[in-house]
Amino acid sequence: MPYEPPPEIASLSLTEIGELIAQRKLPPVESWNPERSGDSEMRIARDGSWFHQDAPITRPAMVRAFSSVLRKNEDGTYMLVTPYEKLSIEVEDAPFIAVDVTSEGEGQNRVLAFRLNTDDLVVAGADNTLTINQQNGKPAPYLHVRGGLQARITRAVFYELAEWAIIEKNNIYNESVGLWSSGKFFAFEEAA
Repeated sequence: MPYEPPPEIASLSLTEIGELIAQRKLPPVESWNPERSGDSEMRIARDGSWFHQDAPITRPAMVRAFSSVLRKNEDGTYMLVTPYEKLSIEVEDAPFIAVDVTSEGEGQNRVLAFRLNTDDLVVAGADNTLTINQQNGKPAPYLHVRGGLQARITRAVFYELAEWAIIEKNNIYNESVGLWSSGKFFAFEEAA
């Protein structure tokens, strides 16, 4: 059955998002440690574009397939891993980009769901945390996706999150600027 990307995230309920997440079975790359290794001659640019030998990979299905076997090692390097080989891949910033967000509920009952540039869906919570770092004097928001892999949150999505956070702060849901998702509070103050 061919892959069909999810519809716009805003049109989905949290139940539908959960079902789509459950349907995506990723390979257990963290348990694979093949001896054969090399260089994939691939890189993921800061904007989320994938390249092989400096030529863009334009087929979304190929990017989606490669992203499903992506692993971050303890030393901070990235690999494409199969049971038979592991190939290094350069990642300029984060391997994924959070391009869309939807919210259901408010205050401590809020749930935030993100769509990535690979059409994967991620619900923020204890296992998928939001962090705000500082880069060149500007906030740099990220979402943990899996196994140490991060998604950089686009400026438009971050502005939407910030707007919701300010509304909640003004309505006295939160003592500081930030948002709840799946029972966890994420402060938007920059990390020290």
